[in-house]
Parts: sequence; structure tokens; C-alpha cells
Amino acid sequence: MSGVGPEKTAEIAAKVEAFVRDVVIPYEKDPRRDHHDAPTDELVWEMREKARAAGVLTPHILPDGSHLSQRETAIVLQKSGLSILGPLAVNTNAPDEGNMYLLGKVGSPEIKERFLKPMVEGRARSAFFMTEPAADNGAGSDPSMMLTTCHQDGNHWVINGRKAFITGCQGAKVGIVMAKSADGACMFLVDLPDPAIRIERIPNTIDSSMPGGHAVVTIDNLRVPADQMLGNSGEGFQYAQIRLSPARLSHCMRWHGAATRAQEIATAYACKRKAFGKTLIDHEGVGFMLAENLIDLKQAELMIDWCAGVLDTGSLGTAESSMAKVAVSEALMRVADRCVQVMGGTGVTQDTIVEQVFREIRAFRIYDGPTEVHKWSLAKKIKRDQAKAEAQ
Repeated sequence: MSGVGPEKTAEIAAKVEAFVRDVVIPYEKDPRRDHHDAPTDELVWEMREKARAAGVLTPHILPDGSHLSQRETAIVLQKSGLSILGPLAVNTNAPDEGNMYLLGKVGSPEIKERFLKPMVEGRARSAFFMTEPAADNGAGSDPSMMLTTCHQDGNHWVINGRKAFITGCQGAKVGIVMAKSADGACMFLVDLPDPAIRIERIPNTIDSSMPGGHAVVTIDNLRVPADQMLGNSGEGFQYAQIRLSPARLSHCMRWHGAATRAQEIATAYACKRKAFGKTLIDHEGVGFMLAENLIDLKQAELMIDWCAGVLDTGSLGTAESSMAKVAVSEALMRVADRCVQVMGGTGVTQDTIVEQVFREIRAFRIYDGPTEVHKWSLAKKIKRDQAKAEAQ
């Protein structure tokens, strides 16, 4: 992936940062929220119109449809994450960013025109239907447990099953649905809403940054034209792998920006607030926490850059993205936790976004694969590599 080079990347990133700081951050107090305190689509569309006017909408995809390199994307997405609303405003948010990446890579010209184009233009949100309810013992961290089925009926496929934690489902216009045929996993593009996809409920979760929440849905005889399948029957997991590593890393990029902002807020607080005769920053216990945050933020930034470099070679980067996801999510959790601690009582209020950053990053340690699943996957790789080494 060639990208646009460091100077152009810096220019794009600077424009995104200025827009997020000057235009988006004031929206953080906007009362247009749903029952779960997530921003409403009305708020999202308003911010996106301003992003479009400022020339920063979907900044990681260029006007000719080409994509920034992963290393360049990291720099831009980190700036978009300086506000929790930033990725929504400039259209770098999950799951849309990962879905755009996938369709840009493997979608047919017809699929790109019908489904990808409105997403890139920031006029449609999307949802990725893979995870299934734990009560059904369906696919979660182990996608091979998928229970949702599909079978061909003439020139259509018919899909039945239940899905859970479907981020952004309510209000989405584009859906990517995974189901299992006799050949294996399959992936379909669908228009939303569809009466065959019924939202059962939208549970309240610890995080509240995603419009539409994380829905539980029932899919009842959903009919999808055969030309809306990505690839062929049984190739679904192959396409999922194309999406998952970059999308996993994009989460790291965005939340790095949010943790950086939390550090800024906690630092400003510690340099002004006085206790026991001096400012908090001059108390070693506080100053050291902020110093440790700087270290964690820099290590996380370098881990993101390293993994992005691997992906830019064309590698799937499965192991590398697992390593980055674990290291970055755990480091940013430490950063967010220390920021809350430095700010004391203020840190657990909604007077600043620090407490939300803490909640969102806590969820991030589970989303796109819990830390433990990634460690288990890496341990299996270690065992395989050792067996190969001994066999030589």
C-alpha cells in the first residue's frame, strides 16, 4: 500500500485535528442522545455536514477511492479520536471504517457503487452481523461456533438465526451478514432496515459512543440476491480475516487519540489543582502517574506503527494485530485509569470526558477479541512454530 507520503499525511492529520478540537469537542455537551446516552443520528449527520464542508470527511480514503497506507491511517485516525465524537463526525468510526476497508478490497463494482459509495460519502451507517448470543452458545470469540444458517433458493439465499452485540444496527443502512452454508461461512451485503431482521433489544452497555447501540437481533427468512454474496459460498472467514486485522488496529488508533485527550485533561487539572501546599503535579505520586502515562502512550503509538507497517507489506498480520491489540488496549486502560485517579472525584463525574474514555477503553479490551483470546491465539502460534523448528 503506497499511500500519499509523510507531508500529505501530516497535512490531512492537521486538518482533522483542528476540526475535531475546534468544531467537534463543543458537541460533547450536546444533549441529543438516545436512551443509552449515545449520540443520535441527527447529531451525527449535523457534524458530518460540517466535516464535509471542512474537507475532512472520510479523510483516510482519497477522492479517487484509494486508501491511505495503514501507517498513514494511524496518524489520521489518532487525531480523529481526540474527541469520542470525532470518528463519528469525520467518518472514521467503527464498524463503518472496517466495513469500508473490506468492501474496498473485495467488493464487486456493483457492490461498491450500491453499498460502499454511500458509506464513503458519510450518508449511510453500517453494521457487521457476526457475533451471536451467548445463551444460544453461538459464535462469539470463536466464529467457528456460528449457528446462523443460509441456503440457496433459486437466485436468492435464505438466512435464519440470531445475532448479538451488533454495533450500530439501529439506524444502519448497510449490513454485512455472516451465516453458515453447507460449504462453510458466507458473507452477504444487505439493505437495512429489512423486516426479516428484527431488533429484539438494545442492552445498555458500559460504553455509550456508538449510535444505534449493540443490538440483539433475530433474522427470520431473510432473502438476499445471490449477487450480494461476497465471493463464493464457504469463503466468509477468508473475507472476515481481510477485515479483522486492520479493523482491530483501527480501534487502537482511535482510542489512542481518546487516551491522549484524557492525559491532556488530567495534566491540566494536576497543574492547577492544589493540595497540601502545592499543585498536584508536584506531588511525586501524581507526577509519576502522568509520567507513566507518557511512557504507555508512546509505547502504544510505536506498537500501532509497527503493526501498521506489517499490514502495509500485504501480510494479513494476524499474530501482529493480536499482539498490538493486547498491548495497546491494556496500555490505554492504564492511562485512562490513572487519569481518573489523578483527577479524584472530578475524574468520575461527567464534568469532563475522562470518565467516558475510561468506560469506552474498558469495553475495548473485550471488543474485537478479549485480551485472553488473543494471548491464547499467540500461544498456539508459539507451539506451532516450536514444532516446526524441532522438525527441521
